[in-house]
Amino acid sequence: MSTRLLPIYLEEHPTDSFRRQLAELQLLGGRSIDWLEPVQIGRAPGIDADAVIVPDMSGVAYRSLAEFQALTLPILVVTSEFGTVSMWDWEIRDYLRRRGVETVAPTSLQEFHDVCRALGVKTRLASGRMLAYQDNLGAGKQPDIFKRFYWWEDECVQDLQRTFGVTVEHRSYKELVARADSIPEQRVEDELQRVSAGVPMDHALVRRARMEALRLKLALDDELDETPGVIAAGINCLNESATARTTPCLAWNLLFEERGLIWGCEADLTSMITQYITWESLRTPAIMTNLYPFLMGDAALKHEKIPYFPTVDEPQNHILTAHCGFVGVIPQSWATEWTLRPRVLEIVDPLAHMIDGRIPEGDLTVVKITSTMDSFVVTPAVLTNYEQYENSDCLNGAVLRVEDGYRFEEHLASHHAVLAVGDIQRRLDVIGPVLGLQMVRI
Repeated sequence: MSTRLLPIYLEEHPTDSFRRQLAELQLLGGRSIDWLEPVQIGRAPGIDADAVIVPDMSGVAYRSLAEFQALTLPILVVTSEFGTVSMWDWEIRDYLRRRGVETVAPTSLQEFHDVCRALGVKTRLASGRMLAYQDNLGAGKQPDIFKRFYWWEDECVQDLQRTFGVTVEHRSYKELVARADSIPEQRVEDELQRVSAGVPMDHALVRRARMEALRLKLALDDELDETPGVIAAGINCLNESATARTTPCLAWNLLFEERGLIWGCEADLTSMITQYITWESLRTPAIMTNLYPFLMGDAALKHEKIPYFPTVDEPQNHILTAHCGFVGVIPQSWATEWTLRPRVLEIVDPLAHMIDGRIPEGDLTVVKITSTMDSFVVTPAVLTNYEQYENSDCLNGAVLRVEDGYRFEEHLASHHAVLAVGDIQRRLDVIGPVLGLQMVRI
């Protein structure tokens, strides 16, 4: 879906400089932007668009305050031929800001593209759908843990609908597995032959385990074919692990690579929306995992069945991240290393599997939406190395370093967090206003 931008001019008629700059922006924007017919600023209210864009400023802006205040859409100021705001327009932006008119002004061509993608994300969310497969949260393998999570609450579903317009549809995990079991053996065999060459699999992952994994993937394929507008899907795969002989990890990998579907481990709706917004707006890998700050001590060590944290300087500022035995569900196209392996956690069926993957070491950003749905908590971090513990629930985990571990732990939104590759703090700041989100650094 293209982003619809409405160019506005301030004078009574378009000037030559307006026409020149608009032509430059149309070249820079590429095919992802649907440029509407330009209008004078006073005629912009009421026109259906994702945002208005001002390609050319002048002193007329000071005398058009009422017209700017009447605009209800995000206002982009992109007044240089490089896809950025012009330095000469800082004064006008400050004038408008101090009188209640906020504008979005990219400082690089990348930021211009980020904002345009974010506007498209906002539009898609309003008509999008998220699927959550679950049956009985209170009767699973670990109900004492899972019944604490906000993403299971009706309030969370209502907040997502109210804030973004996205529809959350709960479906039966048992019915999905029954559908998978009914898929003809030959179809599963054909799928195994199709994917085997491109999906590295541990030799210890037996044939039946591979077939069960692909049965579930094909059942999800069929459900997605029947359901328009699905942007993300998740399964309560741990707490209700007795429902299936497999886990959805391979399915999520293949469905992302083939369809662009965002996944949600444990059907975590808040992780799904965070991943979707981050990936679709910024096109930087964004995976979900569990956070185990070294400050948590024995509580974290016991849960992961590991004897100690790695030896590091300033242990209070370090976090071990792991999920289901490895770092988390990482799509192949995002990974520096990737292998499908047999299950690690005893809670899942012996035929289950997990992805052993890595994302690049170096700068990354820890990000997660808050329960109020109006902000992301954002933390710059560095992925320093990977740690392996034999005979544990952390066969390969990632170690992160943050600036202030105490503040980090105190202000976390959840034990589930999204790791986005690169330092994307500024990029998140730029897209926040068009999505109605604040970026709160911790």
